[in-house]
Amino acid sequence: MTPSRSGSGPVVRPDEVGRSSSMVWIVGLVVVVIAGLLAVFIARGPGDSAPPIEDETAAVKTIKPASGGSTTAPTFIEGGLPAIGTDSDPAVGMTIPEMKGTTVDGKPITIGPSGGPKVIVFMAHWCPHCRAEIPRLVDHFAADGEPEGVKIFGVSTRVDTKAPNYPPSTWLKDAGWTVPTMADSQDLDALRLFGVSSFPYFVVVDDTGKVLIRTSGELTMETFDSLVEAARTGKLPDAG
Repeated sequence: MTPSRSGSGPVVRPDEVGRSSSMVWIVGLVVVVIAGLLAVFIARGPGDSAPPIEDETAAVKTIKPASGGSTTAPTFIEGGLPAIGTDSDPAVGMTIPEMKGTTVDGKPITIGPSGGPKVIVFMAHWCPHCRAEIPRLVDHFAADGEPEGVKIFGVSTRVDTKAPNYPPSTWLKDAGWTVPTMADSQDLDALRLFGVSSFPYFVVVDDTGKVLIRTSGELTMETFDSLVEAARTGKLPDAG
């Protein structure tokens, strides 16, 4: 006998009952598997994000430089700066961390709050904006000389052996970059503890070792000179 409809519900033949039960079981299994994979993905987070800072302001951390440097001497980093906020920079007025390590060509280097005003340039060898900005700064220094009374430092970070311009030491040498440039660690300590968000990234430090300005992106040389002058005088550039 052919089953009859009752109200507006669907018609179900007896031979479909078994198949319906099987489908429910299969769908349930798929949901469980997907939920498990999603939980793993959420726990891992994005693969290219910098690892979170976990109370690193109270201790000195010892690590080895990332590949791209020519030495395995340790780097020491103490203190840390928060990330830039959407409306203001909470790091302004804070003392910068002290970093001791090696340059990309293997020489000892220290970047810290002492030693007078400074501008620190964070760069990545594969970054197209860095590849445009570094030669621009080289030409600027060649034409006008490096700033007097303000030290310029570089930090090479996020080294990728498969990306363009590897190793960074060769890239910088070929570009004519003579600014002392530290090799960041494999764990990206310098990047994380200075709150670096993009490249190139500039940190302007006054004579007392405190942050005046942090900014990122390609700069005109006029803007760069205004950052240098801010470091020298301890005063922010005129907004007008």
